[in-house]
Amino acid sequence: MEEMSYYEILEISTTADKSTIKKAYRKLAKEYHPDKNPGDKEAEHKFKLCNEAYQCLSDDKQRSIYDRYGKEGLQGMGGGRSSGMGGFDDLGSIFEEMFNGFGGRSSRRRQNPADMDKYQLDMNINMSLSFHEAVFGCEKEVTFNYKDACKPCKGTGAKDAKLSTCKQCGGQGQVHMQQGFMTFSQTCPACNGSGSAPSEPCPSCKGSGYEEKRGSVTLKVPKGIDDGNRLRVSGKGNIGKRGNRGDLYVTFEVKPDKHFVRDGNNIYIEIPVFFTQAITGETITIPSLTGELELKLETGTRDKQQFTFRGEGIEDVHGHGKGHLIAQINITYPKSLDSKQKELIAELQESFGIESKPHESVLDSAIDKMKSWFK
Repeated sequence: MEEMSYYEILEISTTADKSTIKKAYRKLAKEYHPDKNPGDKEAEHKFKLCNEAYQCLSDDKQRSIYDRYGKEGLQGMGGGRSSGMGGFDDLGSIFEEMFNGFGGRSSRRRQNPADMDKYQLDMNINMSLSFHEAVFGCEKEVTFNYKDACKPCKGTGAKDAKLSTCKQCGGQGQVHMQQGFMTFSQTCPACNGSGSAPSEPCPSCKGSGYEEKRGSVTLKVPKGIDDGNRLRVSGKGNIGKRGNRGDLYVTFEVKPDKHFVRDGNNIYIEIPVFFTQAITGETITIPSLTGELELKLETGTRDKQQFTFRGEGIEDVHGHGKGHLIAQINITYPKSLDSKQKELIAELQESFGIESKPHESVLDSAIDKMKSWFK
């Protein structure tokens, strides 16, 4: 990635204005920020490159030099360090905006440790559906494990709910990390930003702050749900120390069908057709999601040719109409012929005359030319 230009790093054009540059930087910096990618060296490297690119392109003087002479032209300015209002001051304000509350310089007061939960209240589970269930919708009961705050320690994870100052961050709730010439703050991994840690683990939950319970819910899966889609079930997630409960998110995994292949709201089906059916343009019956359909083959139908039945696909999960059914022809040929069949085919071929030997008119001139090479 070092060979990429600053414009390529920020995924913008060379004519981008300051607003576009700033917007692109905010998006990428948030995506690759170390707080969101702990231990990911590649993300850390991309984050540094985004910073370097933004520092240069947000400064008019640096950008002008870079556009004319490249990175080499910036070496006399301290290797890309800012000399104007577009550099560190602007960069700092962006981080304060963008990461306020999750690892940047926060102007808000830190939440009281007694009010903070040790785990996320929203939770996600996966649910497997058959192709039929996804296409036509269904009602399914799902069972799952969820967290409920430990009563003896009041969800703190500490014996008798007694907390002491976190040793790793000194009660600040944040630790500092160095990224090149810049220093950033991130949430303390030991206390999760609370600034406090258990003096002694709770014997009931062994310091986790919660106990696992079993729950169930009946879902009404809508028609047209697709692989990777999610449904939110309000108030069925984990339970916090104050009794507040998060939401349950269900992510669907749809099993493939033996005959139909889904592409969005369209479905494809491969139709095996014997070569004589394709030649004569026979009408055949094919399956669809709602029953049987008649497919009229064209005389001389080609292998892999597609026929579209509009509105015979999958109903859009958001109610925006239906997709199409696309039938793709797969022409098959006999594996062997008996003497009678060979005789009939030879007779048929002869009836077409020169039309049955298209290769002769195409290749004769090429063969004659090739022979001349060896004279």
